[in-house]
Amino acid sequence: QLQLVESGGGLAQPGGSLRLSCVASGFTLSSYAIGWFRQDPGKEREAVACITNSGGSINYVDSVKGRFTVSRNNAKNTVYLQMNSLKPEDTGLYFCATQGTRLMPLSSCLLWHVPSEYGSWGQGTQVTVSS
Repeated sequence: QLQLVESGGGLAQPGGSLRLSCVASGFTLSSYAIGWFRQDPGKEREAVACITNSGGSINYVDSVKGRFTVSRNNAKNTVYLQMNSLKPEDTGLYFCATQGTRLMPLSSCLLWHVPSEYGSWGQGTQVTVSS
């Protein structure tokens, strides 16, 4: 069974940093592009970034460019989201997700901002940015 588990969330002050991890089990992460999303209660899920299976191409939403960095270590079956210069508007529940499905994994980040393009999701980790 495909499972993704996010960790690393917490409370940070504005200007601070957090590093989120997304660990996969039950499958090999290297076949998939991985997206990061965030969601506030009552709002739609927002795409934050997507990294291709090899890590050779990464997309970011404009609001996090220059502050967030996605990376991956396929040997550890893990994807990371390094978040620097955090702002209160970065607050939300952060999810990682696989592009495609187990039967049809997708290695690229086409339509990376569309939640329905992702087959498996983690439970999320809460990030709160507040002074």
